[in-house]
Amino acid sequence: MNKRSEKSLRPPTVVFLGGGGLTQAIVVGLRYHAVNAPKPAKFQLIVHDRHPNKLRTLRRLGAKTESNLQRAVDAADILLIAVRPDSVAELLSSFHISKRPPVAVSLAAGIPLERLRRELGLPVRWARALPSPACRTGCGLTGLTFGAELKPAQQKTIRTLFAALGTVVQIPEESFDVFMVTYAPIHGYHALAALTAAATRLGLDPAVASIAAAHALADGIVALRAGRTALDAAWKQAATPGGISVAIAASKDASGYSAMIERALRAGIDRAGSISKV
Repeated sequence: MNKRSEKSLRPPTVVFLGGGGLTQAIVVGLRYHAVNAPKPAKFQLIVHDRHPNKLRTLRRLGAKTESNLQRAVDAADILLIAVRPDSVAELLSSFHISKRPPVAVSLAAGIPLERLRRELGLPVRWARALPSPACRTGCGLTGLTFGAELKPAQQKTIRTLFAALGTVVQIPEESFDVFMVTYAPIHGYHALAALTAAATRLGLDPAVASIAAAHALADGIVALRAGRTALDAAWKQAATPGGISVAIAASKDASGYSAMIERALRAGIDRAGSISKV
């Protein structure tokens, strides 16, 4: 077997530049997939980070680590840029491509493909991905957008990687910021905290309030998705005319709930726009 054949048979090497919380969630999610999926997708995982403590954590999670940035880049078939948006420019200026250019996927929010191409200044084929932190249990959602230079086979490999973490949706880059501020788990966490606190103030035991709020926000939606029921049908089932649920929903509407949600999303989009201009 020649070297080209051997290379085509080995799993792609995914190199993370950055070993923070999102990288850790992805590594855990890929291990979960490897154990639980009937036919798991296979990838070799290497993580680079400047902080030894993060590398120790990643090794415990099952990833190989590489403290040398250039050696990590040289090993990559897929290069994941997994640092904060304000650190991307510095990172991309800190290494060079000495071998066949890898496919690069930026996980950094708010930084468009055009800027990534310009800052790296090399013939690297780019994609952007927004994986949810919930990917650690296989319940993630990832938005993908591909640069026009990516070949279909390369797009497929990237989809396969993130599909191991949960649902994948491909969206045009101009819609990326709207997707990012809509899918963020913070919506659920914030609502859970607010609902729990309100019920506690009204006299419910905090532990019971937390369970009840989690059921309201999570279990009902899980049942909706599992049963593949249309949202309007589920709404009608839950909101009996003249009943308590209708009174709750009406009070939210009267208080400007929908407008508040839209303002919050716009604030997130504005922040993403300011990041892209830095």
